[in-house]
Amino acid sequence: MATPPESLSPAAAAVEDDWEEARGLLYEAYNELQGLAAELGGAAAPAPAVVVVGHQTDGKSALVEALMGFQFNHVGGGTKTRRPVALHLRFNPRCHVPRCRLLAGSGAGDDEDEEAGVAGRAMPLADIQAYIEAENMRLENDPSQFSEKEIIIRIEYKHCPNLTIIDTPGLILPAPGRKNRVLQSQACAVETLVRAKIKHKETIILCLEDCSDWSNATTRRVVMQVDPDLARTVLVSTKLDTKILQFARASDVEVFLHPPTCVLDGSLLGGYPFFTSVPSGRVGSCHEAVFRSNEEFKKAISLRELEDVASLEDKLGRGLTKEEKNRIGVSNLRLFLEELLRKRYIESVPLIIPLLEKEHRGATRKLREVNQEISDLDEAKMKEKARLFHDSFLSKLSLLLKGMVVAPPDRFGETLINERINGGTFTGSENFLIPNKLMPNAGMRLYGGAQYHRAMAEFRLIVGSIKCPPITREEIVNACGVEDIHDGTNYSRTACVLAVAKARDTFEPYLHQLGFRLLYIMKRLIPISAFLLEKDGENCSSHDVLVKRVKAAFDRFAESTEQSCRERCMEDLVSTTRYVTWSLHNKNRAGLRHFFDSFVAQEQLSVNTLTAHSTGLHEQSSGLNDNKQDRPKGDFKSSNSSESNSPTVASETRLVDLLDSTLWNRRLAPSSERLVYALVHQIFHGIKEHFLVTTELKFNCFLLMPIVDKLPALLREDLESAFEDDLDSIFDVTQLRHSLGQRKRDLEIELKRIKRLKEKFAEINKKLNSLQVRQ
Repeated sequence: MATPPESLSPAAAAVEDDWEEARGLLYEAYNELQGLAAELGGAAAPAPAVVVVGHQTDGKSALVEALMGFQFNHVGGGTKTRRPVALHLRFNPRCHVPRCRLLAGSGAGDDEDEEAGVAGRAMPLADIQAYIEAENMRLENDPSQFSEKEIIIRIEYKHCPNLTIIDTPGLILPAPGRKNRVLQSQACAVETLVRAKIKHKETIILCLEDCSDWSNATTRRVVMQVDPDLARTVLVSTKLDTKILQFARASDVEVFLHPPTCVLDGSLLGGYPFFTSVPSGRVGSCHEAVFRSNEEFKKAISLRELEDVASLEDKLGRGLTKEEKNRIGVSNLRLFLEELLRKRYIESVPLIIPLLEKEHRGATRKLREVNQEISDLDEAKMKEKARLFHDSFLSKLSLLLKGMVVAPPDRFGETLINERINGGTFTGSENFLIPNKLMPNAGMRLYGGAQYHRAMAEFRLIVGSIKCPPITREEIVNACGVEDIHDGTNYSRTACVLAVAKARDTFEPYLHQLGFRLLYIMKRLIPISAFLLEKDGENCSSHDVLVKRVKAAFDRFAESTEQSCRERCMEDLVSTTRYVTWSLHNKNRAGLRHFFDSFVAQEQLSVNTLTAHSTGLHEQSSGLNDNKQDRPKGDFKSSNSSESNSPTVASETRLVDLLDSTLWNRRLAPSSERLVYALVHQIFHGIKEHFLVTTELKFNCFLLMPIVDKLPALLREDLESAFEDDLDSIFDVTQLRHSLGQRKRDLEIELKRIKRLKEKFAEINKKLNSLQVRQ
């Protein structure tokens, strides 16, 4: 505890006054630093923050109010806090009473419009309390029950340090079982929210445990996932007044006040737990209010501390030591936190000075660049700058296609799923789609040439996996038609008609989808190239019109090139599906020959069977009439002659049967159907192979290569023509001069503020060092 001022010697009192003055200067400097960071959109040195963590009904909100000395929150039995309440305390020596302001929270919620109406203006404590209670009641009836969107309140007060206290929703311990799944999911959501709030290293964790046995680590279980050693955790046992009554023996109280090291080791922030009690009752003028003012509330807190000390001494049968008393009560916890935060502030001062030096150097460099740009606002220099920008842009574009890793993949890369969503998918009439796991690099975030190659590989894999669409008997009969000179059937023509029609309908959609996908990938190169130029120090913000003009010219060139390339591919597809050239379409002759061999073998087997059967019947009928000896010699010779000519007769018979089943007969026999199927599949396969090879080759030659070798000349021609028309059409010189002038004035103001802050923190650091020497 701090020594009372009346017991200090004059020298010690002077040192204490100097400490108070230095702390006041430090808090004011931190205010200005954070205000400057908020205006510039940068990150200031993080101010110390205390996050209160505990389970439902552990008394978190009541303890926060007791620490601050005034009530503002929704406190009571059950779950009350359903949104985090962030209290940004700011030191203001001119505020003798708390001055509160409700700020708009982050995130989306149903109350966004309502909150926007009340945010940003000063509000009395009663209105803030009513707003918080209304929010908790709304969320209690909401299906989600909880919200991670913070209620942000800024409080300025002469007794407040620069501190942020965050009161989080209470952790939940749901019962097991399927019927408690809703509560279990809410418990997971709240635990995730709490861990996110306490993960920052500068955060001080106020861990509340409402238990009389330190072996029950209910809240510590969550806290130690982030702070395993409890090195930045202050452990607090709440509702001490109710626990004292539970102890029957003095030894139980001793163990409670001094936990053994096997339960709590010495790395705990503060060494030992703190013990607090907060009197129940609300401040107000209604009949339900217990306290009429916040002053009565603070007096009740002090009285409760005295009663807790007396009750503990009565249970122990001895007086409490000074160290033990320093851990009893809200006031001692507040003094400990203030001293801890004071040390954090003082320790951060030497770190802030180099940070301000870095910001000062950065602002000075930016101001020098702006002055250089203002001096370069003449026609010759601007033309030369535009040409340099043109060359740099093309070099970055070429590097993106060749491959590079400078652009962050998490910002500019796309997985295959995202690429399909934004650039379209390769789908045909059957909606056939290759699973992502079968595609190489599907889960990687790619851009540039790597993304182009993956898209082409996906096209090749999907189209190469396509089978010939099914063919119906009706389609075969309709494709036969009538010849101009006879009414026979030509099944080779039928197969060609079917194959080219199926191939055209199948492959044409993939051609358009490939063009759209690759064009999308090419257009993505522009923002990535602009990022690379900016990263290398090329100030693209002053060339907005030039960047837009380059982008427009690139888009026009890419679109026209893609259309021309697609038309070339379409000509190949039309020619391949208009006239069948057997040397081109019949690629896999071995498979077709195997089919015909089996087809002929089956036909031969059926003919042989039929011939043998008819011959057997003839011999059997002849045997009934005469014997072999009774036959004339002429008949015997005739029989031998017939046997010697049987292969020729069988061959002629098969030919006649083949003509009868294919040319003269319109009845679609199974053999004819199989013949057409084989020819159609063979022609379709040949068209597919030719389509794949020519399409990939043409897109590489007539889309990818023109961007490499024709685009530079086109962009330079477009740039030079713009120089002849009007320089303002590229640079907008008038607007550029005005924006550079405004930027110069802003940078000069920023430099002055950083310089003033740097001098202030240097003075504070010097004063703190002298005070430490005097102590």
